[in-house]
Amino acid sequence: MYQILVLNLGGTSTKAAVYRDETCLAEQNIHHSPQDMAAHPTSQEQVRYRAGLILQWLAEHGLSMDDMHALGIRGCYIREVTRSGTYLMNEALKARTLQIYFPDRPPVHGIPLILPVAFELLKDRQVPIYVTDPTSVDEKLPEACLTGTPAIVRLGRFHPLNQKAVARKVAHSMGRRYEQCSFVVAHLGAGISVGAHRNGRVIDVNDVGQGDGPFTPERAGTVPNGQLMDLCFSGKYTREEVFRMLRGQGGLMGYLGTNDMRVVEQRISQGDRQAELVFRAMALQIAKEIGACCAALHGAVDRIILTGGIAHSQSMVRAITEYVSAFSAVEVIPGEFENEALALGALRVLRGEAEPILFEEPGA
Repeated sequence: MYQILVLNLGGTSTKAAVYRDETCLAEQNIHHSPQDMAAHPTSQEQVRYRAGLILQWLAEHGLSMDDMHALGIRGCYIREVTRSGTYLMNEALKARTLQIYFPDRPPVHGIPLILPVAFELLKDRQVPIYVTDPTSVDEKLPEACLTGTPAIVRLGRFHPLNQKAVARKVAHSMGRRYEQCSFVVAHLGAGISVGAHRNGRVIDVNDVGQGDGPFTPERAGTVPNGQLMDLCFSGKYTREEVFRMLRGQGGLMGYLGTNDMRVVEQRISQGDRQAELVFRAMALQIAKEIGACCAALHGAVDRIILTGGIAHSQSMVRAITEYVSAFSAVEVIPGEFENEALALGALRVLRGEAEPILFEEPGA
């Protein structure tokens, strides 16, 4: 049996889990208050603070770092990662990952802290660290990377970890391997990404990192170019103010002043017509993105899969399904399975069922 510690840090949360083979022994999700963050302002202080919380949590469950055969950690954005799978944390990947870690500055997100936290926990222990399906996996077809102007390239930042995890689940339920299937997977959360999966690769997907795709609880998504240019050059707004309109104060937040789908549905039930209009617009935009991915797969789609936190909303699932059910059967797997995916990715390598991928610097 193998015991694996999973680390998945957010900007104001610390998620961790311990798996023994496929079984989750313990799982935690600590939300950090503004006071907690203010008490540990720099990245270095955050690393020590979060590592201490994890060690305390392990001890409470009768576990320690000496029990671990491997760590599975969420990966950061590295543009040159063009293969999905499980990466071994070698020196090249370590060096590239630490490029966005600045010990004396406040962290911009939890992701740059994950590897330093792993090192803080391991100390001198010789335990392998694995990264499965990092955020930056970009498997798109070459023609899917062109935008219409050579000055702008479509990248592939999305939710590969959860998208591929649920795709594998659905393939297994069909008695097939993920690499034998064609799926459209829509991850519906704070960010919304919709990917065309064919034979184990995501051949096309909206770049959620750059605001491409449907609007979301807080993000504007794709907007008309001309109006955006006019907004930027109007002289009325700073770059930061425009950025906040697009990310943070866009989407549901911009129209309705809330990013909580449950609040939106409650307002609809009370007769709020504006909330209903925005809700229907969001469903339509998601459905149109799904339709685009069906086209990228030449219409040969084994399943359309809806996942992520918003997939808990039966009303949203129903609204999307009404648009897209003619394309393929719709399967709903609500929530996120990132911890499980990180653990199982490491487990496949430990068991010899998959070869670890070794990151190399381009031109090395």
